[in-house]
Amino acid sequence: MYERRGAGARASVAVAGAVLLLAGCFSSGDDGNEANEPAGEVSQQPKGDDPFWVNPDGNAAEQVSTFTEEGKKKEAELIRKIAAQPTGQWVTPESAEDEARGFTEAAEKADRDALLVVYNIPHRDCGQFSQGGAADGNAYREFIDQVASGIGDRNATVILEPDALLHVVDGCTAEEFHQERLDLLKGAVEKLSSLENTKVYLDAGNAGSNPSDLYDPLKRAGIDQADGFSVNVSNFYTTEDSTQYGKELSAKIGNKPFVIDTSRNGNGPYTEGEDPWCNPPGRALGEEPTTKTGDDLVDAYLWVKRPGESDGTCRGGPKAGEWWPEYALNLAKASRQ
Repeated sequence: MYERRGAGARASVAVAGAVLLLAGCFSSGDDGNEANEPAGEVSQQPKGDDPFWVNPDGNAAEQVSTFTEEGKKKEAELIRKIAAQPTGQWVTPESAEDEARGFTEAAEKADRDALLVVYNIPHRDCGQFSQGGAADGNAYREFIDQVASGIGDRNATVILEPDALLHVVDGCTAEEFHQERLDLLKGAVEKLSSLENTKVYLDAGNAGSNPSDLYDPLKRAGIDQADGFSVNVSNFYTTEDSTQYGKELSAKIGNKPFVIDTSRNGNGPYTEGEDPWCNPPGRALGEEPTTKTGDDLVDAYLWVKRPGESDGTCRGGPKAGEWWPEYALNLAKASRQ
């Protein structure tokens, strides 16, 4: 159900190196003023509004450049709505340490924090479009060690394992794997939260879930040691519904704060046909990423899922995580921003 980093990022070591090289070529100032940028380039958002790093080499930024070169100014400006915002960097297991280091170093050069997504739990996604994950518990623990080593003492916020707990409570993941999963998540929380400047948000599903189902699993997975939890990752529930869901959860787990993925929830969820979560038509970009949410329990609105990257091979989409410019354009066109 959730994306791994797409085909354009499979050469992981090269990507991490390129990120470092490109980071110095783009503005790291706080004005966020795109009017003074050369066509196709993107700058960082004002740090006071959003401390997270905008990847100048992301798929959306590359699409802006392509459209600009082709003389498609209107399309380029639409995609810039995506390219100009910080989005989650989904760490690939094959080069986890190199990528975690590359992204956090590039963010540090730009005086920003890296937003990383860890998505490699064994038996991931219940055999759906993003199936896979680590081969076993030992492989997963090694993966987490690599991510932690790559981050080091640099500033990072980690979204930990979208859907992993939700698939325990909804019966999607076989019961025989439940205890191992909870133990692995707890170990990952402990390892990553021990880093000096890393915040960890353990994923807690979405507003389509019953919050009471998540109370105990969150506790058993180490939420007490995490900085908080994440909701609505790669999903479409409104910010209002996601906030209500998060607050119901928070009240039962020590008033932990949470973050909301607002990347594609501008028009709320799709309610027709099968797999309403997979490349649904008529969706829109949601609130822009910011830490100024106006709510003490909501630490940030984030774009964890990168808008324009496919959920999977449904409704004409490419493989999960691959860039789909037509879908990106539709999201941007429908956006109220």
